Parts: sequence; C-alpha cells; structure tokens
Amino acid sequence: MTTTFITGANKSLGYETARRLIQTGHTVLVGARDPQRGRRAADALGARFVQIDVTDDASVAAAAEDIEAREGGIDVLINNAGVFGPHLPADQLTAADASTVFDVNVLGIVRVTHAFLPLLRKSANPVIVNVSSGMGSFALTHDPERAEGRNLAPLYTASKAAVTMLTTQYAKSWPDMKVNAADPGYTATDFNGHSGPQTVTEGTDAIVELATIGADGPTGTFRDRHGVLAW
Repeated sequence: MTTTFITGANKSLGYETARRLIQTGHTVLVGARDPQRGRRAADALGARFVQIDVTDDASVAAAAEDIEAREGGIDVLINNAGVFGPHLPADQLTAADASTVFDVNVLGIVRVTHAFLPLLRKSANPVIVNVSSGMGSFALTHDPERAEGRNLAPLYTASKAAVTMLTTQYAKSWPDMKVNAADPGYTATDFNGHSGPQTVTEGTDAIVELATIGADGPTGTFRDRHGVLAW
C-alpha cells in the first residue's frame, strides 16, 4: 500500500490529484490549512484529513507527528500548496508581497520536506513531487509563442523558478529518493479565474505520473503532461 500526503489538497489541482491517486490504490492524506474545508474534501474523497499550514513551523511539525503516530510513514510527498500573489504591475510590488508569495511557494516546500524526510525514509521507494509551473521556466517565459511568454507575474514566476531549482538540488542531494517537479500547465483553476483551457484532470497528469513512478523512475526532472520541459 502506497501512502501519499498532499498539501493544499482541499480544492483544484490538489483535490483532483488526491481523487486520481485514490483510484490507483494510494492511501491519501489530505493536507489543508482550513480544517472545515479540509475535512469536507477528505470526507468526499474517502481520505483522511491532516491539518497543515505550510507557512507555520509548528503546524508542519504537528502534521508530521500526527502521520508518524497514525500511518508510521509515507511513500509519496506532493508539495502542491501555492499562491499566485497580488495581481499588480511590477512597480507596485513590495518586499512584503514577495515575502508572502515565497513563504508559501518556496519556504513552504522547504519546511514540509524537512519535516517529512524521516517519514519518507521509511519507504522502500520514497518520492517527492513539487508542483512548479512553466511560468518558472526561463526558456518558456522567453518564448512569445507560449502563454508563459506573454504573461507577467514577477513574484509568482520567480518563486516557481526557485521551486524547480530546489527540486534539482534535492534530487542530487538524496539519490535514494525520486524528486521531480511537475508543471500542471494552463489549467482552469481559481488562480486564473478558471480561464485556463485545460481541465483539472489534464492539469494533474504530470503530477500523477510522477507520484506513481517506480524505483527505476526519473529524478531531478521537470515535466508537464506532454513530457520533459526546458529549464
């Protein structure tokens, strides 16, 4: 039995990832900051809810302790929780805005991964999937033919570039684990007012693929539903 913990799993991509992994036979733990929404999502999915605020060290530690006491360990960690940040012109963005975005998107991954490493190391095939974005790709954001190259979001793009680099560094640091980054693509979620052309199922293809790799699977890669992406 594969046990998977997903942050930000009460809605959108996190919820759909949980639903699909449960269908494959995973035991899924739904991580969410809001207890009411988290429990509602977990009940609907037939999963267990674990409260976690990825910006709070104590909350992250409590979540890890709860899982150690109940499940003993995990096989897959999906760092999905993220925020887009304020929709403002670059000259109006402040350091406080940057701190808010990076605290969730980057430091949140560091907090959760650090706390959950002992749980992952109990697995015969430990896997980490960091949900990044093509908006964090230097190549894609310089391509005017792609949506990533036509949209400006300085703080979000910078945070996702950091997520992808963090992924490669973790992968090299822990050769006994599979650590990869997934780009959901332009998916209809509340991030974009549900304007994306992809469904949430299509948007979770890469996440689910990387969450279900075997011991001989890739590590240190960045991919979307169509394949490997340029950095």
